[in-house]
Amino acid sequence: MAQPTYTVRALVLKRTKLGESDLILTLLAEDGSQKRVVAKGARKPKSSFAARTEPSCVIDALCARGRNLDILKEARIVAPHSTLRQDIEASSAAAPLLELLARVSQHDLENPRLFAASTKALDVMDGVDNPHRVALAAAALLKVLAFSGLRPSLEVCVGCGTELAFSEGMTVPFSAIEGGVVCETCRSSFETVREDAATLCWAQYFLTSTFDAIAEGPENLSATFAVLHLEQALIRAHIGSPLKSLEFLFTSGLF
Repeated sequence: MAQPTYTVRALVLKRTKLGESDLILTLLAEDGSQKRVVAKGARKPKSSFAARTEPSCVIDALCARGRNLDILKEARIVAPHSTLRQDIEASSAAAPLLELLARVSQHDLENPRLFAASTKALDVMDGVDNPHRVALAAAALLKVLAFSGLRPSLEVCVGCGTELAFSEGMTVPFSAIEGGVVCETCRSSFETVREDAATLCWAQYFLTSTFDAIAEGPENLSATFAVLHLEQALIRAHIGSPLKSLEFLFTSGLF
């Protein structure tokens, strides 16, 4: 009896070896749900799947229903994001987004904004310089956190709801566990660290600006990395462990 099939447009998040020649693909479907499928023979030298299923590719996939995991039958590349796959700096900048998506997306839980925002971010990242790629990565991580219900509060105290006013050179209490800034009155009630107001302003800029605007806007690599460290603290507090790809970005010396 023939296996029922279906088609899905998806972003390839990661590949895991299975047996001698197969791969398990973790995909973000267009509806925002996560799918895991087996690409049989994908690690063989002549396999047509090899180049079509690399992380950061957007593909149209034909899959067959399986007992445990579905089987990839055909894959057609929609967006190759070639630079993000072939250039080490570019791929390192994109990797944290793919890793976070693999962590926050869930099977059969639709969240279309995850796919739309992430593929747009990768589209723009594929054609800009490295400092702007890192800025786009920081923006994409913040937006994915927001779309997953973990939007940080960057201007309003998480304790009392007071809107905070920032000035140049000041530091602001920030609680990763509570998910945002804290006023001086509430600071004693929460576990906080002090963050530069400039870092919080950059984070708010990344969170509220479009990817196209960020790609054409100012870049400040030092400020961007400060935002990435802030995001890592939020991810550690709310998802359970830091992103390995972000740790690599911090220590690799590529930027």
